[in-house]
Amino acid sequence: MKKILFLCALVGFAFANVQAQDLPTNPEPGKCYVRCTTPDIYETQSVQIQKTPAYKVLKVVPAQYDTVTERVMVKEASKRLRVIPATYKTETVTYVKSTSGSSLRVVPASFSNDTETIEVKSAYAQWELGAPAPDCASSNPDDCRYWCYKGYPAEYTTVSKRVLASDATVQSTPGGSANGTYTKRVVDQPARVVEEEVPAEFATITKTVLVKDATTTEEVVAATFDTVSKEVLKQKGGLTTWREVECALVEYQALPINWNTNSATLTPAAKNIIDTRLMPLLAENPGVKLEIASHTDSRGAASSNQDLSERRAQSVANYLISKGVNNSLLVANGFGERKLKNRCADGVSCTERQHAANRRTEFRLINN
Repeated sequence: MKKILFLCALVGFAFANVQAQDLPTNPEPGKCYVRCTTPDIYETQSVQIQKTPAYKVLKVVPAQYDTVTERVMVKEASKRLRVIPATYKTETVTYVKSTSGSSLRVVPASFSNDTETIEVKSAYAQWELGAPAPDCASSNPDDCRYWCYKGYPAEYTTVSKRVLASDATVQSTPGGSANGTYTKRVVDQPARVVEEEVPAEFATITKTVLVKDATTTEEVVAATFDTVSKEVLKQKGGLTTWREVECALVEYQALPINWNTNSATLTPAAKNIIDTRLMPLLAENPGVKLEIASHTDSRGAASSNQDLSERRAQSVANYLISKGVNNSLLVANGFGERKLKNRCADGVSCTERQHAANRRTEFRLINN
């Protein structure tokens, strides 16, 4: 795209610093003229520059872990010896508490009457001639006699006597005694040792185990580029000519933008005003330098008002630049509360309408 820049000088014949040879010949009284130099011809070229180089981005992929539980032995199994004490029972014991001696009694010998048979003649036997047999046939009586061996018993006599019935003795009579009792504890079951199993003890622990170790990934970030527009001189100008312009354009003209309170942001309505008022003016007067002036009222701190007015004027200039106007042709001035149009300075009571007259944005054509 090509753009033609006209270097122009706005002159009024009332300016004393303008020399006669600089003025157009045969001017009409009350007219304003523009001294224009044949403009240099520029061509806008787009240049791509690398804003950032391509580079690698290494990212660490963290290790992956898992939480697991495990049952562990915290005390080994063992044995313990338990002593079971002896058990006792109670018994009652009887004892001879007291005794007395035995009493002795003599029993005299006793006698009884008895008899005793005494053999006074011993038994004997002899041969004796017996009487004749009655049936003896002999006439001799001696012929019928027989001898017999005849025994005779012993002869006895009975004698009375006294015999000992019982000999003398001693009778012992035991003495009396008194018994007593006492109790004693005796072992019922003796003490013993029992071996018992002591089981192992376990606990559950939580531990973090590595599932996958940390790694890195590589990512290539592409280079970034930006397109820059630059103006390249194609044809050098230099011929000076004069042209008549409307004189009102060299005076401040109102640019009726209604700014939001404490804001320097252009609203859609404000952009429309710039499009319809300033863009045609610049198109009709190519190469003309434009001043944008912004003002505030006196309310608030002077420094804040100055800053706000500068930001508002610059917002208008930036918008024009975005529409293709060369920034060298724009001057943005903020005057804050320094150029009030009425008496409403600090400490003066004024109406809202009077303060509003001081809140304004203006423009004019100025000399290069």
